[in-house]
Amino acid sequence: MARKIEDAFEELDQMIEKLEDRETSLEDSFQIYQEGIRLLKFCNEKIDTVEKKMMQMNEDGTLHEF
Repeated sequence: MARKIEDAFEELDQMIEKLEDRETSLEDSFQIYQEGIRLLKFCNEKIDTVEKKMMQMNEDGTLHEF
Protein backbone atom coordinates (compact mmCIF):
# COMPACT_ATOMS: atom_id res chain seq x y z
CA MET A 1 0.00 0.00 0.00
CA ALA A 2 1.64 3.21 -1.18
CA ARG A 3 0.99 6.09 1.14
CA LYS A 4 2.20 9.66 1.29
CA ILE A 5 3.71 10.90 4.50
CA GLU A 6 1.33 13.88 4.43
CA ASP A 7 -1.63 11.48 4.42
CA ALA A 8 -0.15 9.61 7.37
CA PHE A 9 0.27 12.85 9.35
CA GLU A 10 -3.34 13.81 8.60
CA GLU A 11 -4.51 10.39 9.74
CA LEU A 12 -2.45 10.73 12.93
CA ASP A 13 -4.13 14.09 13.62
CA GLN A 14 -7.54 12.44 13.27
CA MET A 15 -6.47 9.66 15.61
CA ILE A 16 -5.38 12.18 18.22
CA GLU A 17 -8.82 13.82 18.05
CA LYS A 18 -10.48 10.42 18.59
CA LEU A 19 -8.18 9.65 21.52
CA GLU A 20 -9.03 13.00 23.11
CA ASP A 21 -12.78 12.34 22.74
CA ARG A 22 -14.18 11.11 26.04
CA GLU A 23 -16.77 9.06 24.14
CA THR A 24 -14.07 6.78 22.66
CA SER A 25 -14.02 3.49 24.52
CA LEU A 26 -10.88 2.09 26.10
CA GLU A 27 -10.86 -0.78 23.60
CA ASP A 28 -11.18 1.62 20.65
CA SER A 29 -8.50 3.85 22.15
CA PHE A 30 -6.10 0.91 22.32
CA GLN A 31 -6.76 0.00 18.67
CA ILE A 32 -6.27 3.62 17.61
CA TYR A 33 -3.05 3.77 19.61
CA GLN A 34 -1.71 0.61 17.92
CA GLU A 35 -2.52 1.99 14.47
CA GLY A 36 -0.90 5.29 15.44
CA ILE A 37 2.32 3.51 16.41
CA ARG A 38 2.30 1.74 13.04
CA LEU A 39 1.85 5.06 11.23
CA LEU A 40 4.64 6.69 13.25
CA LYS A 41 7.00 3.88 12.24
CA PHE A 42 6.00 4.41 8.61
CA CYS A 43 6.69 8.16 8.91
CA ASN A 44 10.07 7.55 10.55
CA GLU A 45 11.08 5.16 7.76
CA LYS A 46 10.06 7.67 5.08
CA ILE A 47 11.94 10.50 6.81
CA ASP A 48 15.05 8.31 7.19
CA THR A 49 14.90 7.44 3.49
CA VAL A 50 14.66 11.09 2.50
CA GLU A 51 17.53 12.05 4.82
CA LYS A 52 19.74 9.36 3.29
CA LYS A 53 18.92 10.58 -0.20
CA MET A 54 19.83 14.13 0.86
CA MET A 55 23.37 13.07 1.79
CA GLN A 56 26.12 12.23 -0.65
CA MET A 57 29.54 10.86 0.21
CA ASN A 58 32.63 12.76 -0.94
CA GLU A 59 35.71 10.98 -2.26
CA ASP A 60 37.42 11.43 1.10
CA GLY A 61 34.57 9.64 2.87
CA THR A 62 32.84 12.68 4.34
CA LEU A 63 29.16 13.33 3.76
CA HIS A 64 27.68 16.47 2.34
CA GLU A 65 24.15 17.54 1.53
CA PHE A 66 23.18 18.26 -2.03
